[in-house]
Amino acid sequence: MNGPGAEQTPDAMHPGEPHRTGLAGRLNWLRAGVLGANDGIVSTAGLVVGVAGATSAAPAIFTAGVAGLAAGAVSMALGEYVSVSSQRDTERALLRKERDELDRFPQTELDELAGIYRNKGLSEATARQVAIELTANDAFAAHADAELGIDPHALTNPWHAAGASALAFTLGSLLPLAAIMLSPASTRVPITFVVVLLALALTGAVSAHLGTAGVTRAVVRLVAGGALAMAVTFGIGQLVGVAVA
Repeated sequence: MNGPGAEQTPDAMHPGEPHRTGLAGRLNWLRAGVLGANDGIVSTAGLVVGVAGATSAAPAIFTAGVAGLAAGAVSMALGEYVSVSSQRDTERALLRKERDELDRFPQTELDELAGIYRNKGLSEATARQVAIELTANDAFAAHADAELGIDPHALTNPWHAAGASALAFTLGSLLPLAAIMLSPASTRVPITFVVVLLALALTGAVSAHLGTAGVTRAVVRLVAGGALAMAVTFGIGQLVGVAVA
């Protein structure tokens, strides 16, 4: 039971502020998921709308959409895997260097840790005491956090990031593909435009909310970009369709 004198965690005292230790991991997953979904929505919408501008044949539109979905999902997964793997390799190299320095120069590292907290505004005595207590508890974790900003126990998994990006791209791609294939031929393009822009507005609002950023700016940016992409590809599709007719 929490009484008046009970110790409270930062989350309990400030529930609206991102004090949770898993914030970096959450933002990584959010980044991969939202970017994957938005890319899937915009790129597939642009592809199917462009093909629809050139031809009204449903099989051609569907084939292009499915091909774009598959290629995009693979590309997103590969790109995310390479990116996160490179980041993880760098983090591991920095952590190895830090562990080696702790083994070879423990007193120097203690002084360095105290200096970090002194530079953050603590008095000499307090900074020294904080450094001593953190070192006694887990010197490696303390230095990794203070010097590198890395949690050695929570490195991002490149396979997880790749899978999340591929899945998000696929789910995003299915929306414009379904919209254009299920709509009547005479209205498939405008219906797809509306569905895609609403979806982008939703993903923009959700990502801004979870990332504690401004919702209006995120929504306007995504909707404007998506509308421009579809308008351009539709225009190109019509030009190509006329040229090859």
